[in-house]
Amino acid sequence: MKQVRIEMHGHGGYDSDFSDDEQGGGSSKKRKKTVEDELLLTKPFQKEKYGKVAHKQVAADLLDREEARNRRFHLIAMDAYQRHTKFVNDYILYYGGKREDFKRLGENDKTDLDVIRENHRFLWNEEDEADMTWEKRLAKKYYDKLFKEYCIADLSRYKENKFGFRWRIEKEVISGKGQFFCGNKCCDEKEGLKSWEVNFGYTEHGEKRNALVKLRLCQECSFKLNFHHRRKEIKSTKKRSKTKTESDESPHKNSRSSSSEEASQGKDEGHSSSKRSEDSRNRNAGEEDSASDSELWKGPLPETDEKSQEEEFDDYFQDLFL
Repeated sequence: MKQVRIEMHGHGGYDSDFSDDEQGGGSSKKRKKTVEDELLLTKPFQKEKYGKVAHKQVAADLLDREEARNRRFHLIAMDAYQRHTKFVNDYILYYGGKREDFKRLGENDKTDLDVIRENHRFLWNEEDEADMTWEKRLAKKYYDKLFKEYCIADLSRYKENKFGFRWRIEKEVISGKGQFFCGNKCCDEKEGLKSWEVNFGYTEHGEKRNALVKLRLCQECSFKLNFHHRRKEIKSTKKRSKTKTESDESPHKNSRSSSSEEASQGKDEGHSSSKRSEDSRNRNAGEEDSASDSELWKGPLPETDEKSQEEEFDDYFQDLFL
């Protein structure tokens, strides 16, 4: 190190001479401060500035990153099948092999219709819904969309006493097939339809079951249904009430016919007896009329039970669906 020499002069002045090491220490402190300030001012997402040409590794990393981004966008734009074929082609290109090795066997392929046919049930019970797989859930969902009021029948093997029944779909309900048209799948007759109740016995998944179903058939199809033995016919309530009223009126008719016979015998006996009977009848009719007139003024008229609108609708739909 060099010595520092200070010389005092007459007017209080001084002369100083510092060493080179002291000056170098001051510049290094300034550099440290500038580096620290730059570190504090730099932002976390700010990229580094290269004052010189970038290193080969840095350039390679940037290129790989850009290629990966483009490849990702290209794969996202593809659908599943195109993506699969691209991966298969890349595998064959890099690792070798034949494309025939990647062909899958379509023997065990099943569509939704095949799954429904395998797991379909004519009627679902609580036991059937115990262990529900996705196949059974699919079949149950299809079953819930069916309309289970009337059936569509297959009567092609009626001579063997074998029948096929299925529930109606929405399209058949809208067109009226099975209710306003004949329920036989090969018949579209709409006149002379009759309602039948059939005890349908069938085997399903190795289990025997029975179900009561309703059918609407024309005369010819009804003959096919009852070819071996007659089924139960469903009649409307109005027709039954008419038959009851007719049966109630029959004894009155018999009494009238007997009274007419007695009157004819009276005519043979003589005009005197006929006149007496007529006078007595007229007297009785007059007494009944006077009694009825007197009863009208005794009190208010008896109240009749009128049906509500809901009951009228229920009666209407009950007659319509039979």
